[in-house]
Amino acid sequence: MLKTAPAVAGSRIVGIGHFQPEKVLTNFDLATIVDTNDEWIRQRTGIVERHIASAEETVPVMAAAAARHALADAGLGVDDIDLWVVTSTSALDHSPNMAGRAAAILGATNSPAIVDVNVACSGFEHALAIADNAIRAGSATRAVVIGAEKLSDITDWTDRTTCVLIADGAGAFVIEASDEVGIGPVVWGSETEMERAVVVERSNGNKFTQDGRMILRWALSKSADIVRSAVATAGLDMADIKVFVPHQANLRIIEPIVGQLGFEDDTVIVTDIVVSGNTSAASVPLGFSKWWHEGRIPAGAPALLFGFGGGFAWAGQVVMTPSR
Repeated sequence: MLKTAPAVAGSRIVGIGHFQPEKVLTNFDLATIVDTNDEWIRQRTGIVERHIASAEETVPVMAAAAARHALADAGLGVDDIDLWVVTSTSALDHSPNMAGRAAAILGATNSPAIVDVNVACSGFEHALAIADNAIRAGSATRAVVIGAEKLSDITDWTDRTTCVLIADGAGAFVIEASDEVGIGPVVWGSETEMERAVVVERSNGNKFTQDGRMILRWALSKSADIVRSAVATAGLDMADIKVFVPHQANLRIIEPIVGQLGFEDDTVIVTDIVVSGNTSAASVPLGFSKWWHEGRIPAGAPALLFGFGGGFAWAGQVVMTPSR
């Protein structure tokens, strides 16, 4: 009879970090590249500026930088981690994978497990669930989960409907085994009939394209119910949620979702899209980390993470914020 590794009750977040490139691309800068203007972009997306990576700031380099920040926040070293999970839809290289490259950049020497996940904009929630379940099953004790994107590499800079949205950056959580549940069960799924809503394919030069109207219709009709399901699955009520962190897709999508859910403005990380743009799988941990390090998120409080996008996939879970 096969044996299983000793299981634990759950996992908890112990460190949070992020990285954004120094270069900022404003709406006025974009107006010199493509036929657009600041007013048009603001009205349709809410975005004012976004960060764009240099040639040297690759997906694994940004992933490692976010991880370094999160490890410092947790007071842990690289070799304290036995599982690295990186989620990205913009990585141009395939092997070694992004998790392995990030761990190598940081100098890991303890032969950790390295896993890449590609579920585009809901990738971080999927990756966090994978790492949480690995820890619950006894396959790992501590993990770094990273969302890292260099969308500028897969952008058609002549297409004003998409290039105004994208940005680069990374966000990371450090999680570890816990006697109490600090990361709730994931609620995840996909809409196979919307497979073509978000596409990055070789046939299109590996450039990002999307059907924005289809995504908006889905978000307005389905998102609120999924969010409520994630909260109920965690055994909580909507009133228990102190922080809501939706994917920073487009301010014009986020605002009506928040309105349907009835969250107070100071509960929702909604404005990071304005200054960070859409960073796909990085957007949830990036926005979360910025608020956390600014002291805008309470310690030990239920926070709801929710992502949706390419695939067309979605995922969400409730997590407890770390202690300070």
